[in-house]
Amino acid sequence: MDDALAFSSLVLALSGHLVQEIHARVAREGFEDLRPAHGFAFARISRGDATTADLAVHLGVTKQAAAQLVEELVRKGYVERRPHPRDARARLLALTGSGLAATRAADRAAREAVAPWREALGEERFGALVADLARFTPPGPVRPTW
Repeated sequence: MDDALAFSSLVLALSGHLVQEIHARVAREGFEDLRPAHGFAFARISRGDATTADLAVHLGVTKQAAAQLVEELVRKGYVERRPHPRDARARLLALTGSGLAATRAADRAAREAVAPWREALGEERFGALVADLARFTPPGPVRPTW
């Protein structure tokens, strides 16, 4: 396999592994009812001023798909709808205490998941790897691969 194909395969495999590792760690902290896609939604909602339409754009899905996801997160107690201050038809989305706790658990899980890589590479090489990846990562939200 040439280097380009190896690189592509390795990055894809590592990405999938990282998502699953974070998901498993979050589940072990008591959030078994969450899926990886929920974390991508939490990332947008936690920034504030998010409507279902904003979430759809962030996730790269239809408004209907985003509405279904929001309804599920509301039902599970992770998200609440609030009145929009300028648009009576729209509702703002906000994380509840449980949603914030799940977000903190995901942040811890992400740090823990990459800790072995940081240790194996050392701080300098790990920092250089992060910088190199940042150079090639497109701007915008990190989206799930549906």
